[in-house]
Amino acid sequence: MANYFAIFLVAMTAITGLIWLIDAVFFAGKRKAAAIAERQAIVGNDVSVKLVGEEADPHMPVLVDNAKQFFPIFALVMVFRSFLYEPFQIPSGSMMPTLLVGDFILVEKFSYGIKDPIFRSKLVETGSPERGDVVVFKFPEDPSLDYIKRVIGLPGDKVVYRDKKVYLTKACEGQSPCPSEELVPQEFVGQTNYIARRKFLMEFNEGEGDKKHGILVDPGHPAEVGRYYKQPGTMMDEYIVPEGEYFVMGDNRDNSEDGRYWGFVPEHNLVGKAVLIWVSFEFDRQPEDFLPTWVPSGIRFERSGGIQ
Repeated sequence: MANYFAIFLVAMTAITGLIWLIDAVFFAGKRKAAAIAERQAIVGNDVSVKLVGEEADPHMPVLVDNAKQFFPIFALVMVFRSFLYEPFQIPSGSMMPTLLVGDFILVEKFSYGIKDPIFRSKLVETGSPERGDVVVFKFPEDPSLDYIKRVIGLPGDKVVYRDKKVYLTKACEGQSPCPSEELVPQEFVGQTNYIARRKFLMEFNEGEGDKKHGILVDPGHPAEVGRYYKQPGTMMDEYIVPEGEYFVMGDNRDNSEDGRYWGFVPEHNLVGKAVLIWVSFEFDRQPEDFLPTWVPSGIRFERSGGIQ
């Protein structure tokens, strides 16, 4: 089910459009005829005479006038937000260093199918997630929450997360022999200024080619793989992705509540693909400061751009 704002947009678009349509079909013509008769009573058939307010519809009800003005606005916002792009704010550090707290992003809604804005049923097939995509989805355990993580495993894949490294066995789709397990490459970048549990986090580049992206790890923190989620018949650090579902992880590997803890993301829960940081704010204010903590303390212009 969609969130309340989506329902509000659809409802207001339908209501204002219906009011405008009913007026246009049943009442606008009668008002026009009455206005013509009124004009003839004043100036006759002399078309050279222009009356004040003649171009407008002086007898249009306020409700109809408001519906006519607001319908295009509601319709445009609904179409843009439901089928094209939706803005989101990053509230936590689980996707650092790719996304920081205060980043405002655009999510491409049509990447994984065009869905109706209320029940989110797929209307048109447009594509599926690829490994390495940063996706927004409805949290499987509470669909009222939107989560953002990176796709690690596709349907049929086997993912092993061991010693802070990802081992991937891609789904066998009729190949002979089937794909074997591969270590996803990691390249050490260096120590960062990010701190967790009083320790500086280490940054690596993970992946290959255009799917290479940064991750953070805490070398002194044990990987809690499978501590809260484990499939029957698998090892504690092993995840076999069911058909129609995806395995996701945060880039901040030791500070992310992701598929290792609650399982897989069904295709139906996918909202879209994160494609752009359109603005990034810093929030460094303290409770004792004059301005509230929710007021930005600065803008990180250098962060605007595409998401890898």
